[in-house]
Amino acid sequence: MNILVIGSGGREHALAWQCAKDDNVQQVYIAPGNAGTALEPKCQNVILETATSDSDHSPVIKFCQNNAIDMVIVGPEAPLVTGIIDACRDAGVRAWGPTAYCAQLEGSKTFAKEFMAENNIPTAAYQGFTDAASAKAYISEQGAPIVIKADGLAAGKGVIVAETVEQAYVAIDDMLADNKFGDAGSRVVIEQFLRGEEASFICMIDGENILPMATSQDHKRAFEGDTGPNTGGMGAYSPAPVVTPKIHDKVMAQVIQPVVDAMKAAGHPYTGFLYAGLMIDESGNPFVIEFNCRFGDPETQPILMRLQSSMVDLVNKGLAGQLPIQANWDARPALGIVIASKGYPETSSKGDVISGLPALDKQSSNTNDNHSSEAVKVFHAGTTFAHGKGTDNLNADAISDNVKEIITNGGRVVCVTALADTILDAQQAALTVTGAISFEGAQYRRDIGHHAIARDPS
Repeated sequence: MNILVIGSGGREHALAWQCAKDDNVQQVYIAPGNAGTALEPKCQNVILETATSDSDHSPVIKFCQNNAIDMVIVGPEAPLVTGIIDACRDAGVRAWGPTAYCAQLEGSKTFAKEFMAENNIPTAAYQGFTDAASAKAYISEQGAPIVIKADGLAAGKGVIVAETVEQAYVAIDDMLADNKFGDAGSRVVIEQFLRGEEASFICMIDGENILPMATSQDHKRAFEGDTGPNTGGMGAYSPAPVVTPKIHDKVMAQVIQPVVDAMKAAGHPYTGFLYAGLMIDESGNPFVIEFNCRFGDPETQPILMRLQSSMVDLVNKGLAGQLPIQANWDARPALGIVIASKGYPETSSKGDVISGLPALDKQSSNTNDNHSSEAVKVFHAGTTFAHGKGTDNLNADAISDNVKEIITNGGRVVCVTALADTILDAQQAALTVTGAISFEGAQYRRDIGHHAIARDPS
């Protein structure tokens, strides 16, 4: 089999790595990929023809037809929102993900909130606004803390948790007056602030059948102690002990199944990954903070470190409408720490030389070996090569020694992910490798997994 993975982040590196482990896979292409995907066995980065617009997916289709691609896995949200799955299906290309209609759950906060209200899915109270004066009047009535969200896609950074009314006013001005997030912020959703502990609940859905993935918890805030601005994610771990079996059942019954039923009833069966970002209150009740229509990043990295089933087999079954109700998981926890570039999340630094990356043969290739107490894998995101043409059309065999110097190429640079007997062991194993990686302005959190460790410090 030949597989095409769309995207360039840590999620796509993890997906490509997991797919390449399948014996039935001959080649995994990643468009455009990064330095890490270029170095993986059986993987090759590719640059597709230039699209005429965001909604032009003909370059993907042409590549699939010319390279005998058996399956497309779409990583990021933007192409899903603009209809890449619809275009592939129309062309007879097998592609995994939700249609543009279903992807509105992520593409529009307003659509998602109205969808949840119509289908009795628990979520925070909200109002939507397009003008600053009305938004500020609503904030004045509600008080703080309060949450302001850009309506559209903002790369995980269009959410402001305002601790004061004044901070909320600044967020409104940034989005509605100063156009900080472009078209994504031309409309805002203002939400009630929910208290509790967050969790990520990700499923594979084939339109009818639901396969819950291993639970996880993301760390959105930039700084330790869950402080600072929201980011795309500074790290994650799996499983999330806050999601007890009882809460798991509640999420399936109150959140996931209603989505599947409603989309099917609307004539748009949901297929692909569905991510419910949850807040679990003190009584064990789940509330949806947001929906994402793809695998989470950085949750993908620790989740796929634990996956023992074949991802290729699962996607194949999903495309055939035959998803199983469960997969096989390593019982050990996994934890990933993101190293971000200088200035992230407001800005990012590019071109900084990265030192201390472990060689591929020094990383654990078989993370499902239960005889090994620890396994560490560095998944790349914002990386490229210092010489040559970046990562264009490269694989491990084509990269000579003089182009293997790796430099930063984005906000989140790598995610150091460890699998170990306990969550504390996984944290320490990840920190050991993280501490050896350096570049100018590198920043990371040392407390990833602190909620789980507080529950079980052993």
